[in-house]
Amino acid sequence: MVRSKEEIAQSMKGRDFLMLVDFAQEEIMYLIELAIDLKQKQKAGIEHKVLQGKTVGLIFEKSSTRTRVSFEVGIYQLGGQGLFLSGNDLQIGRGETILDTAQTLSRYLDGIMIRTFEHRKVVELARGATIPVINGLTDLSHPCQALADFQTIYEQTGTFENVKLAYIGDGNNMVHSLMMGAAKLGVHMSIATPVGYEPDADIIAQTMAIAEDTGAKIVVCHDPKEAMEGADFVYTDVWASMGQEQEQKERELAFADYQIDDNLVQFAKPEFKFMHCLPAHRGEEVTESVIDGEHSIIFDQAENRLHAQKAIMAAIMS
Repeated sequence: MVRSKEEIAQSMKGRDFLMLVDFAQEEIMYLIELAIDLKQKQKAGIEHKVLQGKTVGLIFEKSSTRTRVSFEVGIYQLGGQGLFLSGNDLQIGRGETILDTAQTLSRYLDGIMIRTFEHRKVVELARGATIPVINGLTDLSHPCQALADFQTIYEQTGTFENVKLAYIGDGNNMVHSLMMGAAKLGVHMSIATPVGYEPDADIIAQTMAIAEDTGAKIVVCHDPKEAMEGADFVYTDVWASMGQEQEQKERELAFADYQIDDNLVQFAKPEFKFMHCLPAHRGEEVTESVIDGEHSIIFDQAENRLHAQKAIMAAIMS
């Protein structure tokens, strides 16, 4: 049964935003369209203070540039108040349970965003909280970034039909969320990783099952040229994510053939767009000629973190 926008909007209120797989295709599209609408309002100087009088707690156990600034600015633009909480500001690190923290914060706040390491922390926080919880990043997934990425793709193409996204690099939290979003939205996606660096097996199985219903073609392989073939969008991420710095040299060797350079992008469509969630290590996962070239849309992605996250907060907290 097809739901109206009003019905979808009502169903979103009070929900957690932990992984894209938790949302139906029409709900993800609702968020993307809402993000574009809020972006247009902000550009036009039209106030949209749907969080007037509300406070959102921002828990950071992992440092960030884009996540912190985009959430704080987004909450302000929506008329709310953001409260930054580092790991040192909370009692979690001193032995208080996540459930106790969740229930306590629920008495003070209207929503919580958490950026942390283990995904179980986000799940436990959401289980204990009586207010919406947003996953700002875990080792398993990065749904806010992925939503902003699909907003960016949609702005470029106006459709998800017959769109191919190629991801070259580490099978990390970023690719997990992109796979979930692609499967839900019917976007074709090819992933190429070195042997031993594939995406999580359960995530692969889950997204393949979803793709059967939506018509998306999800391919996981080890040949970057194969994955790149005919791609509309080319995506990569750092080879060593935060917390993996001790593996840097080992990963540089493993990923040596997976750098996005002028030769590899020849296998994509001539009008391809290059994407990266940032921060980027120029000269490692991508050459300067690609990331700073005419095909790059990395700062459109970065900007859309602001608007996508505002859409999430407006949908679940207003």
